[in-house]
Amino acid sequence: MLGIVFIIMFVLILIGLPVYLSILGSGMVFLLMTGMKPLLLVPQRFVTGLDSFPLLAIPLFVFVGEIMDKGGISRKMINWADSLIGWMSGGLGIVTIVSCAIFAALTGSGPATVAAIGSIMIPSLIENGYDEKTAAGMSAAGGALGPIIPPSIPMIIYGVTMGLSIPKMFIAGILPGAFMMLLLIIVNLVIVKKNSTSAKEERKKFSLRRLLVNTWEALGALCLPIIILGGIYAGIFTPTEAAAVGVAYALVLSIFVYKEMKLREIPEALLNSMETAAMVGIIMGAANLLSWIMSVTNVGELINNTLGGLLTTKVSYLLVLMLILFFVGALMDTVAAIIILAPVLVPLGIELGLDPLHLGMVFVINLVIGYVTPPFGYNLFTASSITGLSFNEIVKGVIPFLVIELVAVLILAFIPQIITFLPEIIG
Repeated sequence: MLGIVFIIMFVLILIGLPVYLSILGSGMVFLLMTGMKPLLLVPQRFVTGLDSFPLLAIPLFVFVGEIMDKGGISRKMINWADSLIGWMSGGLGIVTIVSCAIFAALTGSGPATVAAIGSIMIPSLIENGYDEKTAAGMSAAGGALGPIIPPSIPMIIYGVTMGLSIPKMFIAGILPGAFMMLLLIIVNLVIVKKNSTSAKEERKKFSLRRLLVNTWEALGALCLPIIILGGIYAGIFTPTEAAAVGVAYALVLSIFVYKEMKLREIPEALLNSMETAAMVGIIMGAANLLSWIMSVTNVGELINNTLGGLLTTKVSYLLVLMLILFFVGALMDTVAAIIILAPVLVPLGIELGLDPLHLGMVFVINLVIGYVTPPFGYNLFTASSITGLSFNEIVKGVIPFLVIELVAVLILAFIPQIITFLPEIIG
């Protein structure tokens, strides 16, 4: 019976029905066919799925991203990164990737990072000889750093779902995010070296004066991640409180210091933020119904018993887990996948002796690659809307970066110290 429910859900997703309606529809079919509970359970589970204080951080972090975009903060960070590393060979591509990483450290959203950085950097990349598809693919791949470098919306959802410390996950995401950023930079340099057109990009000479001027202008923006993440790690405030502090700081910076955002623009930024946050929330509420169904039918225990007999080592378990998550990430929303699959697949790995924090980070990072994996990669659609290129052209441009991100996930899975080093040091 439960198998039929999943088949219905995936068919509805593939024909284009919104994810939350596909989940709710399949769940309601199960309730009607089994007669286990009245349909009143649907709104009850929906509300229960959203009843969590840490989830308040999601709309607040999204709002920070909106303020940064409208308030000129993202542009000042790009100018600072350009003056620091724009003089290098392939420097404009490096600036794009580093800017994505910095922006990611403030919002935790992949599509928001692509929209804010890509809209500024893609035209510059094309003007300086980069192929249009490569420029768009680079921005889309750089946007995938958003949910990996803290603060991270998927990490918040995973922490709430699995009862794992969100600050610990944030700390654990710093080195993997930096590692993936470096790998993307290497791919960019290889492309520049092979492509004679992009190798001829106009490079500015390094200027210490320009760097100091841009550092001073961007100082307020560069302090924002220090305030948010430093406050969390120092125990001054929770991730949710940090998000609220980030909103207040970004508003003061944009309106009163940089004076690039008007008070009348706040309602529009709020509306855009709530649209994005509502999309995440409605999927979480719907997925909670499916989680309840899987709980009462003991499907998690059944899967663990089945896989437990086949996957007897950490290596075999990690390989199968990553294979499953790669395909799920390409077909299903990350939020829904975490809520539905984590309680089912993660306990077996913990039984095999894997560190819960390492396993959780591998789980999240693997799914995040779905942001740049066709056919449903959010970042790919965002890059397409910015550039006007077709979806297929964006996919061609992102392939080299997608391959290196998959290699990075494999390395992180089998060298857990990259993930656990900082949390162990900080304690």
